[in-house]
Amino acid sequence: MTEAEDRKPGSDEARYDPELTSEFAVPQGIEVPEGGGEPETTSEFAVPEGLAAPQPAGAEAEGSAFSLPSTYSAQEAPAVFTPASGFPAVSLVKDAPWQDRMRTMLRMPVAERPALEPVQKTEEGAPAVPRVLDLTLRIGELLLAGGEGSEDVEAAMFAVCRSYGLDRCEPNVTFTLLAISYQPSLVDDPVTASRTVRRRGTDYTRLSAVFRLVDDLTDPEAHVSLEEAYRRLAEIRRNRHPYPGWALTAASGLLAGAASVLVGGDLLVFVAAAVGAMLGDRLAWLCAGRGLPEFYQFMIAAMPPAAIGVAFSLAHVDVAASAVVTGGLFALLPGRALVASVQDGLTGFYITASARLLEVMYFFVGIVIGVLTILYFGVKLGGSLNPDVALGVSERPLIQIAASMVLSLTFAVLLQQERSTVLAVTLNGGVAWSVYGAMRYAGGISPVASTAVAAGLVGLFGQLLSRYRFASALPYTTAAIGPLLPGSATYFGLLSMAQNEVDKGLVSLAKAASLAMAIAIGVNLGSEISRLTLRVGSAGKRRAAKRTRGF
Repeated sequence: MTEAEDRKPGSDEARYDPELTSEFAVPQGIEVPEGGGEPETTSEFAVPEGLAAPQPAGAEAEGSAFSLPSTYSAQEAPAVFTPASGFPAVSLVKDAPWQDRMRTMLRMPVAERPALEPVQKTEEGAPAVPRVLDLTLRIGELLLAGGEGSEDVEAAMFAVCRSYGLDRCEPNVTFTLLAISYQPSLVDDPVTASRTVRRRGTDYTRLSAVFRLVDDLTDPEAHVSLEEAYRRLAEIRRNRHPYPGWALTAASGLLAGAASVLVGGDLLVFVAAAVGAMLGDRLAWLCAGRGLPEFYQFMIAAMPPAAIGVAFSLAHVDVAASAVVTGGLFALLPGRALVASVQDGLTGFYITASARLLEVMYFFVGIVIGVLTILYFGVKLGGSLNPDVALGVSERPLIQIAASMVLSLTFAVLLQQERSTVLAVTLNGGVAWSVYGAMRYAGGISPVASTAVAAGLVGLFGQLLSRYRFASALPYTTAAIGPLLPGSATYFGLLSMAQNEVDKGLVSLAKAASLAMAIAIGVNLGSEISRLTLRVGSAGKRRAAKRTRGF
C-alpha cells in the first residue's frame, strides 16, 4: 500500500494528521459516535428532546396540513378568510323584478350567493337536469338573437335554472355561443350544454313574450312544469310577426320622411325621402330572399335615397337634396346593435361587445359604400350638393317634435314591437328630442353633451316603463333614440369624402361616432341610475365588481 493510499481521507492517520485537517475535521479528543442509520441533521422545525407535542384526539400520529390546530374551536373560530371590511349580507327584495334579483346574484361570487329559494318541481318530483339545461339554452337563444344584452341573457338563463332547483349553475354568453354548466355537488361531475346562435332577427314582440315566460317561471306562486314551458316556448317561436311586410315598408318610408323634416326638409323632401327609403327596403328584401349577406343588403338599401337626392341636384330642383339623403340614412343606421354593443362593454362582456361593434362597423361600411358610390357619380356628373342646405333645423320646434314622434313610432313598428308599447315609446322619443333641442339650440350646448343627456333620459324612462310592466327595457328605449341618431353628421362626412375633402369628411365621421357613443352610454347610464336610486321594484344596492389598476 502506498503512502497516498494510507493517508486517504477515511483513514485514522488522515483524520489526526495536522497537515490534512480542514474546518470539517473532527478535533482531537472528541469521540465520534458510530452512525447507525438515520442522519443526525436537524432543523428549526424539529421538536426538542423532552418536549411532547400535543396531539388532538383522533388525529393521525404524524399529523398533516389538514389537521385542525389543538386550539381550534368551532364556536370561537377566527375569521381567517374574511376581509377587514367583512362581507355584507345580501337580501333580495321578494317583489323586485327577476332581472334585478338574478343580476344581483350574477354580479357576486358563487360563495356569497344566498341560499336557493323554494323551487318548482316537475311531475317526477325532481328536476330533469338535461331538459332544464336545454330549456334554458333555448330561452337564451331567443333573447340573444332578439338583440338583448349579454348580462340580461345570463340573468334569464340563471333564473330559469334556479326556478327548477339548479342553483349551482354558471351561464356563459358570447356573441354566437351560449353555454351553461351545472354541478350537483363538489364531488359530482358537472353537466355542460351549449347552443349556437346562427340566425338573428328583430322581433320585440317575441322578446316580450319570452320575458313573460321567464317571469312566470320565477314566480313562486305560478307552478309551470317543464312540459308547459316547452309548449309556451314553441308557441312563441311559431307566432307570426305583428306587422305585415307592406306595413314595414311603409314604416320605413315614413321614418325616412320624418327624419328629413327633422333636418330641415319640406313636404317635397318628405315624399322624396319616403319613396327612396321604401325602394331601398324592397331591394334589401329582394337581396335577403336571394341569400345575400346583410352587408350587401345595407349597401343596396342606401343607394335609392342617395340617388334621388343626386337626381334633384342634377335637375336643379329647388329642394334640400341633402335632407333627402340624410332621411334615408336614418332608416338604415344600426342604432339597436350599437346600444347593445356598448351595453355589453360597460357590463364587462368585452368579447361580445367587440363582436357587436365589429358587426356595427360592417353595416356602417356597407352604408358608406352604397352612398359614396352614388355621390361619387353625382359629383362627376356635375351635381352641386351643398351640405349647408340641411342645417336650418332650429326654427321649427313644434314641427320637429312632431317629426321626432313619428320617427319613434315608425321605428317601433320596424322593430316589431307590441302595439301596447308603441304609444309609450313614441312619447319617450318626443321627450328625448325636446330635451336635445332645448339644450342644443336654445342653450347652445355641444351636440355630444346634449345627445348624452337626452339619451340618458330615454334610458331612465325606459327602465321605469319596463319595471312597471316587468318586461325588457329594449322596446321602450331602442325606438326612442331614433331621433338622436347621427344621420346628418354621417351624410356630411360621406359627401365631403366624395368631393375629395378627406380631412373634413373624417372629422364629420368622427363627430358621428362620438354622437353614437354618447347615445349608447347615455342610455346605459340612465338605466343604471334608475336601478341604483329607485326603491320601487329594486333589489337594493349592489356592490360592483372590484376593479384593479393593472394588477
